Amino acid sequence: MIKKTYSINGMHCASCVATIERVLLKTEGVHSASVNFASESALIEFDNSVISESELAKIVASVGYHLEVSEKEKGAYMTTDKKEEILVDSPHRGFGDANGNTETVSMKVIGMDSPHCAMIVEGAIKKLSGIKNTDVDFSNQRAKVVFDSSLINTSEILKVITDAGYTPIKEEGIKEEVIDKEKLERENQAKILKRKLVIGAILSAFIFLGSFSDLFSFIPKILGNNWVLLVLTTPVQFWVGWQFYSGLKLVVKYRTADMNTLVAVGTLAAYFYSVVVTVFPSFFIKEGITPAVYFDTSAIIIVLILLGKYFEVLMKGRASEAIKKLIGLQPKTAKVLREEKEVEISISDVVVGDLIIVRPGERIPVDGKITEGDSEVDESMVTGESMPVHKTIGGAVIGSTINKFGTFTFQATKVGKETVLSQIIKMVEEAQGSKAPIQRLADLVSSYFVPAVFVIAIITFIAWFFFGPAFTFALVNFVAVLIIACPCALGLATPMAIMVSSGSAANKGILIKDATSLEIANKIDTVVLDKTGTLTEGKPQLTDIVAFNNGRQVEVLTFAASLEQRSEHPLAQAILQYAASLDQKSSHPLDKAIADEVIKEKIKLHKLEDFKAISGKGLKGFLQIQNQRVEAYLGNRALVVDIGLDISPYEDNISSLENEGKTVMILIVDKKIKGALAVADVLKRESIEAIQTLKKNNIDVWMITGDNDRTARAIATQVGIDKVMSEILPDKKSEKVRELQNQGKIVAMIGDGINDAPALTQANIGIAMGEGTDIAMESANITLMRGDLMLIPEVINISKRTMRVIKQNLFWAFFYNIAFIPVAAGILYPFFGILFSPIFAAAAMAFSSISVVLNSLRLKKA
Repeated sequence: MIKKTYSINGMHCASCVATIERVLLKTEGVHSASVNFASESALIEFDNSVISESELAKIVASVGYHLEVSEKEKGAYMTTDKKEEILVDSPHRGFGDANGNTETVSMKVIGMDSPHCAMIVEGAIKKLSGIKNTDVDFSNQRAKVVFDSSLINTSEILKVITDAGYTPIKEEGIKEEVIDKEKLERENQAKILKRKLVIGAILSAFIFLGSFSDLFSFIPKILGNNWVLLVLTTPVQFWVGWQFYSGLKLVVKYRTADMNTLVAVGTLAAYFYSVVVTVFPSFFIKEGITPAVYFDTSAIIIVLILLGKYFEVLMKGRASEAIKKLIGLQPKTAKVLREEKEVEISISDVVVGDLIIVRPGERIPVDGKITEGDSEVDESMVTGESMPVHKTIGGAVIGSTINKFGTFTFQATKVGKETVLSQIIKMVEEAQGSKAPIQRLADLVSSYFVPAVFVIAIITFIAWFFFGPAFTFALVNFVAVLIIACPCALGLATPMAIMVSSGSAANKGILIKDATSLEIANKIDTVVLDKTGTLTEGKPQLTDIVAFNNGRQVEVLTFAASLEQRSEHPLAQAILQYAASLDQKSSHPLDKAIADEVIKEKIKLHKLEDFKAISGKGLKGFLQIQNQRVEAYLGNRALVVDIGLDISPYEDNISSLENEGKTVMILIVDKKIKGALAVADVLKRESIEAIQTLKKNNIDVWMITGDNDRTARAIATQVGIDKVMSEILPDKKSEKVRELQNQGKIVAMIGDGINDAPALTQANIGIAMGEGTDIAMESANITLMRGDLMLIPEVINISKRTMRVIKQNLFWAFFYNIAFIPVAAGILYPFFGILFSPIFAAAAMAFSSISVVLNSLRLKKA
């Protein structure tokens, strides 16, 4: 009899649970089945002599769901090697459907990055027949569609999304493959945009010069010919600007509009008006109107807006890289004891209860508890703490952490999606999905703005057609309205400011991932700082040398360094690195705290024999001192007790150092306590100044750490932080950030490690230190490349300046459009004889664009 938990894909509601349980319980050989909708799993007890795992999978598949089984059992059924395979196209019944034709397709939708975009995509899909349900998540650019495969297929769904102006990518295979597809699509998109930009810019330059050939004497006259300008403009209009015509499809097929609609209508109006002038100039001359073309207007608008689009593509889509690297941390195999023999198996075949052997330098495959042996384990990827943690029998170990020294055996307690690393991956994904970017004002307004402009243009044409002097009079005013309403300034308002601002920030060592980050950063009122590697240097340094009984500090350091010379422990490295630096010009924090004699003398190490590490306590060895073999120890309080020495005369000195959050090592030479050395993770130089600056700006400052409370409080006191969250593990870090957000706080999280990734993505703004891990940097919205904490206040200042400029840009863009549309419609003509021709409309439109660009360029000087 086997009792095992399996992952199940395809469940949508409680009725799915009942369906799966019912079919399993009717199956011969199955004794019990409990399906959990929340965890997407099923606990099944079955007789493997009657029914196999692959047969169970077939039974579940028969009602439209997918039960994941191991590689060796699955046969034709694709499963995950605990990397959470994404299944699409597998038929499974959704929402209790009984016809067996229901299928689900999941996809990434490139370009769907706002609520308005999600509305367009969802609206387009729902217009298809056979669609049962849609789940659209713009923050993760993901859509899931449940449909009747007898009425519609996947290709038709993908096509309608493409027609709406977005790029769908089916999610199939393991997550790394999906992420690679998305990355390749973005890179391809950027290459195409770049090529179009270069060609469009070259052609637009010639078009501009030809349009104003009278101002440039060196320009050949033929370049100013309208037919030549038509030939030069046509590829810009219909090849370079092709992507904007998806906006016309939206109007025709789905009766909605976006920024692409505005660009397409505005530029096509200028283009076709110019074509008519070029082909039928006599028509305008006869009516007493000077035939003027606006090819330059059309071409330059397209190139400028495409520049903004190119910039946006370069900034998006790096969050998935963080997930990919997190997945890559997990070992691929594990050395498991099977029938008292060591067997190396795939990580996907490890089950709860397996005994696993881990040797020095190897990553621990899954979570578990030690059953034999002991060791030092580097858990920095989880806790952020740089010191290895001593593990003994009964101690918990975490999958993907690194075993440093000893060999041990442990029993697996959590595998697959239940491990700490998998939970971190899940939290990063959830935090990315729950983050709500600010709606793009221009996109939101455009859905109302474009229909309004169409209505005004048509009313203008009708009014002047019946009440005006001539048909061309109505046509010119109609075109003038469309041209003045062209959204070039709206399209440039945000991306141009972001482009200039992020470029300026990059020169200061601040990398900003997206516009949303700059929109939010100026509202930050709470900053949460990770301790290790953010406030501190992230590696232990020797901070104190204390000599007892009138001894000399240089002797204490010499003995300690001699004992540690064969050790690879971080505490040993701290001592040895300091000893090695004494013959160099150093700015070590200890230099000001110890006697000059240590700095001036060059350390000469004693010969070490019979070195032995004492697990969890310290080390011992024999030193050759003046031709004598002397026994020496260096370790913690427990080691001193084992030796049988009295520590009480030195208690005050040792306790004082421990109360400062330092790790104290006691030196014993020839059965006598000679002194103590203290090691700690020291503060960065700029930490205190940065905290003071943030507080002056009325920002609430918190420190969060996995360290014990005493160490945390000691560091917080030194740096000037009053609010401390100590002994916090990764899942709790993101919870603490969420708690602050629930209080109405706008939170910035600053961290540097893998363990900070969930909190970085949960925060309104995640800021990663450039000296930290790639995963932290890719999970964050902003990266500080110098790791300088003084850049945090600078991020907030840059955001405030940028948002001020963006609001100014949007104001002027709307002002030019709204103020001049009535003038272009001819509202002043009956009273003052003022008529806004397309030339002035184009000039006003161009001026609105120029004002946006120039205003944005001010950020360079800020």
